[in-house]
Amino acid sequence: MKRLVSLSFLAVCLVCAGCAPEGAAGGGQGLAKLDFREVVKGAKDKVFPAVVFIKCLQETHEMGKKITREIAGSGVLISPAGEALTNWHIVDKAVEIRCLLYDGRAADAKLVGKDKDTDLALIRLQLPSGAGPLRHARLGDSRKLKEGDFVMAMGAPWGLNRSVSIGIISCTRRFLPEHSEYSLWLQTDAAISPGNSGGPLVNTAGEIIGINTRVVMTGGDMGFAVPAETIGHILPQLREHRKVNWSWTGLQLQPLRNFNRNIYFEGNEGVIVSATDPESPARRAGVLPRDRILTVNGEDLTALHEEDLPVTRRRLGLLAKYKPAKLHLLRDGKGRDIVLTPREKGTVEGKELDCPRWDLTVKTINQFDNPDLYFYRKKGVFVYGIKYPGNAGSAGLQKQDIILKIDGKPVATLEDVSKIHKEALKNVKAKYRIVLSVLRNGLMRQIVLDFSRDYEKE
Repeated sequence: MKRLVSLSFLAVCLVCAGCAPEGAAGGGQGLAKLDFREVVKGAKDKVFPAVVFIKCLQETHEMGKKITREIAGSGVLISPAGEALTNWHIVDKAVEIRCLLYDGRAADAKLVGKDKDTDLALIRLQLPSGAGPLRHARLGDSRKLKEGDFVMAMGAPWGLNRSVSIGIISCTRRFLPEHSEYSLWLQTDAAISPGNSGGPLVNTAGEIIGINTRVVMTGGDMGFAVPAETIGHILPQLREHRKVNWSWTGLQLQPLRNFNRNIYFEGNEGVIVSATDPESPARRAGVLPRDRILTVNGEDLTALHEEDLPVTRRRLGLLAKYKPAKLHLLRDGKGRDIVLTPREKGTVEGKELDCPRWDLTVKTINQFDNPDLYFYRKKGVFVYGIKYPGNAGSAGLQKQDIILKIDGKPVATLEDVSKIHKEALKNVKAKYRIVLSVLRNGLMRQIVLDFSRDYEKE
């Protein structure tokens, strides 16, 4: 067994010749002489000092009341001024961000910008003047990666000290349905444990080629990272606008070849319109399902397979807002030009409100976050969380109930709910029942909410 292990390690050392840093001593002939352990150590030493442990206090309303919970993750410094990349899901709704540096120093951090669609965020450490420049790592080019290249996932898994795990790139262009709006994923078998999220995926040259984000633990661990190519598109907007100002066209697209759905279109150019969103720029411009878009503003637009869709969507998402864009498409075999004007996508998640004593939380309807509710009501609020035990649950209210009226008063915004809620609590001794008109699965219901009990004090 020991001999087999030794032979395996020797094989790894030889294979590493293809993944060693550019410019390694000896050129191509000397690469095979490199010790794999030295390659790993060299890359680790470049990036490890830039890895930070992040701990956030996050406010959430999911459980029917506002609670503050602790979220931990990782990040990586990318500038001497203290800029660090991490995941959106780590710092989202954070009221406090604290970071622990490799050298043991602790520092608060401020959110610079975040983007839910790519699960990326940029923070900046707040260090005292005179602290000096920070050790940081540089972004590499994820487009040069090939399946089988060695990589290292770094971070602070489970909130422990920094660690590094080694693996290979399993897939350079992984498409994940429901999670590949604007970006493909790097898939790796390097272990990405909880807490490693936001940490860097590093090549053997000691460059950041991805940000660890997702892990699937069924049928063997599979880790996924946001590629450095995507980060390159997102980072300037996070710095300048604090968010990514995605444009919205309302185009739903499908590739020319779809093996899973057994749908194939003739030709090798363009992308197929599967649908257009209601009241979207695309629908107003007259784009129809089954149209084949060939060019946008004169530039070719092709999605042959599913893996080509994220780049296609990203190109459309980065079109200038409120500026006409010219689409050349085929309809029934005939070419035609259509002009549509993208608008700003705006927020992709509604705001939330806590309603104590009623024992529920509400949230504004958002067309991207709650498309099923948006179908019934374009503007409004819905029951986001139910506290158990509590008055809302006892009354029969359910999550996703759209609130239309409270005691006969129309409700369209969180401000409407907040005003009615405050008035109800002021007069709780005189009146402790209210009637809510809600829409549930398209059907109207009248629900009496008795909030005479104070579960928080019981």
